[in-house]
Amino acid sequence: MSPAEQTPFRRFVEEFAENRLAVAGAVMLAAILVIALTAPWIAPQNPYDLAQLDVLDAKLEPGAKLGNGRTALLGTDDQGRDMVAGIFYGLRISLFVGVAATVLALLIGATAGMLAAWLGGRVDGLLMRIADIQLSFPPILIALVLLALLGQGLGKIITALVAVQWAYYARTVRGAALVERRREYIEAAQVLALPPARIVFRHLLPNCMPPLIVIATVQVASAITLEATLSFLGLGLPITEPSLGLLIANGFNFLLSGKYWISFFPGIALLLMIVSINLVGDQLRDVLNPRLKK
Repeated sequence: MSPAEQTPFRRFVEEFAENRLAVAGAVMLAAILVIALTAPWIAPQNPYDLAQLDVLDAKLEPGAKLGNGRTALLGTDDQGRDMVAGIFYGLRISLFVGVAATVLALLIGATAGMLAAWLGGRVDGLLMRIADIQLSFPPILIALVLLALLGQGLGKIITALVAVQWAYYARTVRGAALVERRREYIEAAQVLALPPARIVFRHLLPNCMPPLIVIATVQVASAITLEATLSFLGLGLPITEPSLGLLIANGFNFLLSGKYWISFFPGIALLLMIVSINLVGDQLRDVLNPRLKK
């Protein structure tokens, strides 16, 4: 099939598959997504159900037998929680937090960036100065301050992550929209007297999506990393709903006593997830931006 006969999707797949590391990352990420989505059915126990936990099974080494006769392949933590089940559910929570925060930040940031580029003037100046102020502070500092004020909880940590991320999308969308706004198709739409909302969301925004997709992919990994950091510091999710960061924190105090598995295996799971997302994001950047192709 000649390049002219290829569909855009087929061309995208072929260009993405040119990087074997990116393909490996995509396969790994797909496996992680399947595990996270099917955790309630494939996990050996529900780590959030206290009735299924036995304190006599706490801190058992990998391969040890539990009180109910089942084998804990990766051992148990200090609560008697099977590490396999904890990691499966931790992946589920970490991915949900990362994706939810990224989607909400994308919606808010894209809207702000579009308004700034389309309206210009004082609106542009005000929105971009707010974004500049937000970007001038370290993300973890903003998240720590917000969580100190809001407290713990799933919704609160997502709110903090959205507050950290939205400015990246606003800046990116504004820059792309300013370039696209000078294109002929935008001038033609204005000559046809199309409503501004239709021009912005039907014509302008779709052509600004490629850089947004790349940034969103990378920011998912950043959100997961920041959530894990906050949970490790004790400001993230409550102990009854442990993410990977909280699982790592639970085993940190036992590292020097030889019970490495409580922190080690959740840390490996977090590392694999972040690496796979970054590999996919890097290849998406190369594929969606021809100027960056090697």
